Amino acid sequence: MSMALIALLAGWLASLLLERLVRPVIVPVWHRPPATLLVHLGAWSLAFTALLVVLQRPWFAASFATCLHLVLIQSNHVKWKTLKEPFLVQDFDYFIDMLKYPRLYLPFFGIGLAVTASLAGGMAILLFFWLEPWWLGYTPPLQALSSVVGLTLLALSLLTLGLRRLPSVDLDPASDLARLGMFAFFFAYARLARRPLEPQASPSLLKATPRLPEDARLPNVVVVQSESFFDPRRWSEAVAPDLLPAWDRTRVGSLCHGRLGVPAWGANTVRTEAAFLTGLDETDFGIHRFSPYRALAKQPLPSLLNVMKKLGYRTVAVHPYPAGFYLRDRVLPRLGVDHFIDIEAFDVSERDGQYIGDAALSQRVANLLKLADDEPIFIFVITMENHGPLHLERADAGAAERLSPSHRLLATQPACHDLLVYLRHLQNADAMVDTLCQRLVEAERPGLLCWYGDHVPIMDATYRHLGEPDGSTDYLIWSTQPNAPATQQDLRIEALAERLLQEVHRLATDQQNESRADTAHSPGRPQYFCTQEQ
Repeated sequence: MSMALIALLAGWLASLLLERLVRPVIVPVWHRPPATLLVHLGAWSLAFTALLVVLQRPWFAASFATCLHLVLIQSNHVKWKTLKEPFLVQDFDYFIDMLKYPRLYLPFFGIGLAVTASLAGGMAILLFFWLEPWWLGYTPPLQALSSVVGLTLLALSLLTLGLRRLPSVDLDPASDLARLGMFAFFFAYARLARRPLEPQASPSLLKATPRLPEDARLPNVVVVQSESFFDPRRWSEAVAPDLLPAWDRTRVGSLCHGRLGVPAWGANTVRTEAAFLTGLDETDFGIHRFSPYRALAKQPLPSLLNVMKKLGYRTVAVHPYPAGFYLRDRVLPRLGVDHFIDIEAFDVSERDGQYIGDAALSQRVANLLKLADDEPIFIFVITMENHGPLHLERADAGAAERLSPSHRLLATQPACHDLLVYLRHLQNADAMVDTLCQRLVEAERPGLLCWYGDHVPIMDATYRHLGEPDGSTDYLIWSTQPNAPATQQDLRIEALAERLLQEVHRLATDQQNESRADTAHSPGRPQYFCTQEQ
């Protein structure tokens, strides 16, 4: 038996044993459909053969493939722990993103672990090149070539047979991973990713050509997708009741407000963003629910942005991060954005913590509103200030004041450090609500503010100490015009754009809209706009 075949068999055994480390727990191989084992062995064989050709050392190739498997298992462990979702085949893109934007990803993986693994990997490479002889040094070239061809045919045969009989998936990642095993799970999802999106699933309000009376006066519209925003007071009594005064005032005078069901936990902002802009839910997106912008970059669908353009709006997106992240530079223009303002428009001095602060974003929006008096403007703001990793920041001196009086001792506990940092940034988001409402009031046109959170924050240690939130965020739609106090109306994120369009239509066609000067002291307006200096 050749050394390459022995190394392959040893690698097979090691890879099956390593699957016992995966979380959620994978069903033992003898209880899984046989096709999943064929895919597993075929995938591992293909990786081994490719590495054998490059490294020309069978045991080094087997060890290298095993190490790559361990990297996947560790990545899965980190994602499962922080985001409650296993590592997906769509997540392989994040390995490239981690090189481009290491601060977003590396701290969650563990900087110490990454450095240690890199050093250990480098030492292992040197050790193998020193200890293991060159394969062609003791194997005739023709025999080595036939071995590579044979191994390739074996790998492809196993994969072909396995994929033909691979069971269907439910698009429930935890369940599918446990039932199929890691490699079969990857191939099953990758195969589905070739399917196109279904345009007929788009909501009728986003597909229809909007019509308004010629004399309708369109309001300015500002939509804020606030990073990790939710009202933590409904999650834990440890949070100070008066933490968000501007949010509370605006919510009381809003057109509608409530909890918002979102398809993301702790990260994956783009899932919430895509659902809002297109009105599609997870079922409509199918396999593309996990990375919707990759599909939308190739196949744009009807969106809120396109509807606003048809109504006559100038559409602007503001996001203080590189435009290429999540392919936004390709997707948002295809969905209807006229102008995209990204990190290049901001200065490092405008940071608050690790990222550009909400105060700087408020100023950019204010400037856009000032320049838009002659035409209606739709501004889609994607904030960054409260993005993690929160543990890289220090809590400020007033951190304990953001906790309720009976829970301020929590400020001394390491488990609550992330919460203290999060609450400071959340107060800055609250100040942004206040500023945007005032700027909309000051504009010549009526205005609407739609504000929502993309997902709850990552605070693992805090959640273990205080319990987990339910995963929903919060939203509101507020108007500069008088309205009766709204009652709570819980929504799913995919329904929010339609709800916003209804308010745009209502406000634009309301013949009783008065000028800002006539309505500045209307009893329907939240009191703080009357008493606060502007």
